[in-house]
Amino acid sequence: MENIKEVVQQKYGEAATRARQGQSATCGCGTGTACCPDPITSNLYDEAQAGAVPVAAMLASLGCGNPTALAELKPGETVLDLGSGGGIDVLLSARRVGPTGLAYGLDMTDEMLTLARENQEKAGLLNVEFLKGEIEAIPLPNESVDVIISNCVINLSADKDRVLAEAFRVLRPGGRLAISDIVLRGDEIPAAVRESMELWVGCVAGALEECEYERKLTSAGFADVHIEPTRIYTAADAGSVLSDARIDAAVADQIGGRFMSAFIRARRPVERACCATSCCA
Repeated sequence: MENIKEVVQQKYGEAATRARQGQSATCGCGTGTACCPDPITSNLYDEAQAGAVPVAAMLASLGCGNPTALAELKPGETVLDLGSGGGIDVLLSARRVGPTGLAYGLDMTDEMLTLARENQEKAGLLNVEFLKGEIEAIPLPNESVDVIISNCVINLSADKDRVLAEAFRVLRPGGRLAISDIVLRGDEIPAAVRESMELWVGCVAGALEECEYERKLTSAGFADVHIEPTRIYTAADAGSVLSDARIDAAVADQIGGRFMSAFIRARRPVERACCATSCCA
């Protein structure tokens, strides 16, 4: 799928434009054309979190989870959000790490970056920096961040191995990966779903099987990998998504209960220190 990146940029650019106009950005990780609420993107943030960010940041939210609620961020840490969109998770992270910390947001879509910077200005946060770039080539130095978060974005990449390798590279030893993503359970999904560009943009067709996700993280060098389901989507949920993508609703019975939102944790190991006279074994 050579044009995945172009389709993602187009769809998320349109979503950002709608959010700037005060409309819900409803065609990201979830339904393709229907209005929210949908089974994937709805009810991810509590009232306190929603009230802590500009309205446009909430309208642009296209995630499948709330990584900031589970990332255990600490004051003074540096956080990077892969695929930061309208900036909601970056802004929430910036408040958690405080003025001595720093929150980066990385996105490849100009419209989303414009919206995110507007939201940052409205929020009055100075410890935030939005970067333009791709999650397969993170524009930050080696070992420069403490925590990486991401909200239903890694599924949008056609080169997930590269994304995870880059995440490992920029994390400091001992650094943490804490992401929300759509994960598949069980055997291969129907070809009509896997091949649907609309559903790829919605983070469904690009979902990794959970054991494969774990293997890829381990191959990238991560340790303590843990995948925790947060929402499991029923046949009825699948039916609404497939309808938007113009796929026969009968396919819903084949994938109901097979997709889930999950919180994925992993850690970059701390390399063993050298002994006084020679390196430890």
